[in-house]
Amino acid sequence: MTTTIGAEEEFFLVRTGDRTGDRAVEPAGSRVVARARRTVGDLVSGEFHQGQLEVRTPPCEESGELHRHLAAVRRAAHEACRAEGLGLCATGTPVIGGAGARVLGDHPRYRAGVRQFGTLLDDFTVCAVHVHVHVPDREVAVLTANHLRPWLPLLIAMSANSPFFEGRDTGYASWRTVVRGRFPALSAPPYVDSLADYERLTAALEESEAMLDATIPFWDVRPNPRVPTLEIRVMDVPSDVADTAALTALVR
Repeated sequence: MTTTIGAEEEFFLVRTGDRTGDRAVEPAGSRVVARARRTVGDLVSGEFHQGQLEVRTPPCEESGELHRHLAAVRRAAHEACRAEGLGLCATGTPVIGGAGARVLGDHPRYRAGVRQFGTLLDDFTVCAVHVHVHVPDREVAVLTANHLRPWLPLLIAMSANSPFFEGRDTGYASWRTVVRGRFPALSAPPYVDSLADYERLTAALEESEAMLDATIPFWDVRPNPRVPTLEIRVMDVPSDVADTAALTALVR
């Protein structure tokens, strides 16, 4: 049986034009998502901040199919942006002016995160590509995550696409990775012996308030809480849709 794959890509919404202040992030996520959904339905959604949106593919059996779906949802998002006088920017961190991205998205989990982590989230404005690979059950997922841990730095290096942050060259190929490293549970998951071991650990982290929700950890690799996949979350969003398809194939 073919192991299905899927991908989610996050983008910044930016002003277009040549005036001072253009190319900065614009908090227009709700408007753009509403327009894009006329074409692709729930394959586009809002994100943590209103200056972002996310597109996703359905489950795919091979990378060419995934590439076609990604190109179609990117195109729908781009056209929705253009109708609002905006552009779609694929980068892991805002290149110019991130303050406009920090209007919080409309989701209870986002508000809960701000209540729990407070100022730590003030400049947490990042975009990623998340790769999903079908697994038969959660036990297999957590054990497979053990074996992926040594390869995560390679995936970061291959996808690095966030050297700039709010007009500065950070000197890092992936500033997004540095930003995520500030959090106690936004990195590689610990090695676990079993699903039961994993669930004990996540429950303890939630109780200590190092993690928001034991069922939805933000580790670089996790069993997805809603669909039967292992989700790899370590990578910056690539500029080229073909790179996302290639990374997805490599992860599988």
